Amino acid sequence: MKTFAEPTEAPETEATGENQPCSKPLTCPLSRVKAGMAVRIKTLTAPPEVTKRLREIGFGEEQVIKLLIHQTNLICQVCNARLAVSAQLAQLIMVEPLVPAFARARRQAPR
Repeated sequence: MKTFAEPTEAPETEATGENQPCSKPLTCPLSRVKAGMAVRIKTLTAPPEVTKRLREIGFGEEQVIKLLIHQTNLICQVCNARLAVSAQLAQLIMVEPLVPAFARARRQAPR
């Protein structure tokens, strides 16, 4: 998918803090997702007290969210609610893109 930067293409900017590498090819920080994209949360890399609070408000592992606005803060659709997180906090939420069902079937089909 072109909405996620490949690990070798990760921008190295100190101002935005986007120098965190992707842990897997299709897993990147929420801060690197384009607005309008639906993703699944894979891991939370924040301190334990922050991770606990994120889970309480709906940002838990395997939760599907949609990034609505990507500006100074990121506004996400989570469990039928709109929640804002800072760009710094979004760096600590690792997500993967949702793969449409037809693409999943094509990827799994024997060649």
